[in-house]
Amino acid sequence: MQVNLIRGLLQDGDAQRAEEILNACVHCGFCTATCPTYVETGNELDSPRGRIYLIKEMLETGRATAVTRRHLDRCVTCQSCETTCPSGVDYHHLVAIGRHTSEQLAPRNPAERLIRAALRRLLLSPRLLRILLALGRACSPLLPAAVRRTYFPLREPDWLGTRVAAGDSAQGAAVILVPGCIQPSLRPETDQALARILDHFAVPLLAPGAAGCCGAASFHTSGEDQARALARRNIDCWWQLYQQREVRAIVTTASGCGVHLKDYPALLQADPIYGEKARALAHLVRDPVELLEELSQQQPGLLPRELGAGKQYAFHCPCTLQHGQGLNGRVERLLMHMGVALPTIEDAHLCCGSAGTYSLLQPTMARALRAAKLRHLQATGPDVIVTANIGCQLHLQGGTETPVRHWLELVADALNQPHAE
Repeated sequence: MQVNLIRGLLQDGDAQRAEEILNACVHCGFCTATCPTYVETGNELDSPRGRIYLIKEMLETGRATAVTRRHLDRCVTCQSCETTCPSGVDYHHLVAIGRHTSEQLAPRNPAERLIRAALRRLLLSPRLLRILLALGRACSPLLPAAVRRTYFPLREPDWLGTRVAAGDSAQGAAVILVPGCIQPSLRPETDQALARILDHFAVPLLAPGAAGCCGAASFHTSGEDQARALARRNIDCWWQLYQQREVRAIVTTASGCGVHLKDYPALLQADPIYGEKARALAHLVRDPVELLEELSQQQPGLLPRELGAGKQYAFHCPCTLQHGQGLNGRVERLLMHMGVALPTIEDAHLCCGSAGTYSLLQPTMARALRAAKLRHLQATGPDVIVTANIGCQLHLQGGTETPVRHWLELVADALNQPHAE
């Protein structure tokens, strides 16, 4: 499309990127069929194509309104449209530019800014989160069943988790664990499962305390500068380890964090020092499925082979795994190799509505998307729903009594069972 951006509205790097992305769009409309918000509302402005027009108009006129911001906010950033797009439109980077610009041209009201700041503060304060969860647990009998299932399961949480830091004495190429912000408090068993699996493969696992939140939640709640600061802190920590010993991979068990970690080079592209380090480390960032595929090839016969005996499972592939990281079908193939029979899920490409903080900031749309997703998942009659992202896990669990677990837990639970290649 013909693009005439206003000079000075964007920084040079963003302006060039926005113009390239806008020029790539050919208005074909293929994206509308795979956009969950457009499927739900039928509103062109809630489709990728409609949002691209809104961003183009804003960048060419220097004007935006609350309507512009509302439709950009309503995007779940699932990147399903990018998987579908025949022109390779880099939509999620354009939306990031559009959201940041719309907030400058049409600032949020004080209440909205306060809510987003409070979310960032909570997610970046593990101690505060633990205190609030402890208070909630004490009051849990008075809370709705959906809230109890999601945040206060009968299992008492292990606040300290499994001690996975192997220390300097560990031998061999190590895996660096990125624990995330809420998973250690709400679902510590996920990282514990990864620790057990890597121990089974005799792979050292490091959980350096200096690293922390990946910054995705900050980036998507108007805290772009904070997100970059968090990325720099993590890179400093990993770079030191990278210089000291052989590192096999940098891994997070949350696919939502994983897609953001893999995007660090783009996030820090304007930073001459950290941008280069981010590019150097980017090839080490792995999703657990990539790591387990690699380990099972190097050490065949160690993965369990009778994983799914006696239960029916349904797998929800998070958008951040299938679209963001381009790993669609990989977990499913690995689980089926280990004996799990997984049914085909209708509209599996559509988002469940979690999308990080989206389920809190856009609850009406998030619940509608969850209802559609659970309808398709539960149509297969599962005893357990399995996923690969903490956000999806919590969001789905809030809408169903069927247990929702991370797929790594299934693998870890079966490690002591007999197996043969």
